[in-house]
Amino acid sequence: MNIHEYQAKKLFADNGVPVPAGYLAYSPIEAEFAFRRLKSAVAVVKAQVHAGGRGKGGGVKVVKTAEDAAKIAESMIGMTLVTHQTGPQGKKVHSVYVESGSDIHKEYYLALLLDRATAGVSIVFSKEGGMDIEEVAEKTPEKIVSVSIDPTVGVKGYHLANIAKKAALSASETKELTAIVKNLYKMFFKYDYQMIEINPLVVTGEGKMLALDGKMQFDDNALYRQNEISFMRDFKEEDAREIEASKFGLSYIGLEGNIGCLVNGAGLAMGTMDIIKYYGGEPANFLDVGGGASEEQVKNAFRIILTDKAVKGIFVNIFGGIMKCDTIANGVIAAARELKLQVPLVVRLEGTNVELGKKLLSESGLNITTADGMADGAEKIVKLVKAK
Repeated sequence: MNIHEYQAKKLFADNGVPVPAGYLAYSPIEAEFAFRRLKSAVAVVKAQVHAGGRGKGGGVKVVKTAEDAAKIAESMIGMTLVTHQTGPQGKKVHSVYVESGSDIHKEYYLALLLDRATAGVSIVFSKEGGMDIEEVAEKTPEKIVSVSIDPTVGVKGYHLANIAKKAALSASETKELTAIVKNLYKMFFKYDYQMIEINPLVVTGEGKMLALDGKMQFDDNALYRQNEISFMRDFKEEDAREIEASKFGLSYIGLEGNIGCLVNGAGLAMGTMDIIKYYGGEPANFLDVGGGASEEQVKNAFRIILTDKAVKGIFVNIFGGIMKCDTIANGVIAAARELKLQVPLVVRLEGTNVELGKKLLSESGLNITTADGMADGAEKIVKLVKAK
């Protein structure tokens, strides 16, 4: 789960990470009042969307008067902001954050990431703040410092000393960074983060460090114990199909292709998408029904897949273990009948009760193409979709 910058700034402020003052605005008049409340000679109006690269897309503007803040807010609110992270479809801006201007002397990059390889937390720091970290990693990887933290040990002075030495930070900057990182590390476990990113982390003319931006990603599986964070979820920023799928215990991610995929198991789902592309097709989604889906879940999975008008065919690829093939077959049949399926459907079943599942499909009287294996199924659905 992601949150907006203004929400991240509130969490920073509540947990000892310094941020500039700022106010959220849903209208031009609120933006004007926000500027006046800040009593700052300069302010920054920032579009609030779940995406990076807002500045390059026109979603971050510096203003010097309350009237200018209102004008910029008027142009931003309601616009579709396109950045390298939104894709060409962009994201609609519903609000802006009006923040006090800062006397920026240096810009750094700082992030804490869940490191699954070490079951710890990685601290990533770079002197190239304000830039896309992916670009820095590709072109000048030597400018990125990474330190792995063992949770049984926690952040120690030598971790920060290592970062400071490699990044050639001054003594005062090291002191500021140490305090911020220690507070971020506490936050990481307090709120069940997967990532905290500050880009840029700036040094002001007075030598103080401020989090000028904040990007946060939380572990969805831990939200049941994070009520404060759950309430920050902005459903307008999420794919409606993903939200709908989560209601039924389904994992769904929309893609750009035209072949809908219904699979059990994340690994098999990834393999299914790969083999569809191998045969010249384009998957329309990642959809994992899990290891023990019911007939009702299968029906709902079909319904969600078909809400994507780009879908021209569906490939069901099931390896039955706990999941029984006859359960999937009954769900597929019920969905095809209830939804009056009009697109080609290829089903590959293997595993528990596979013969019964195949028998149910063949006797259904529906236009269902069966496959003998994953490759056979992928090849068949690609050919059927291209023939339409």
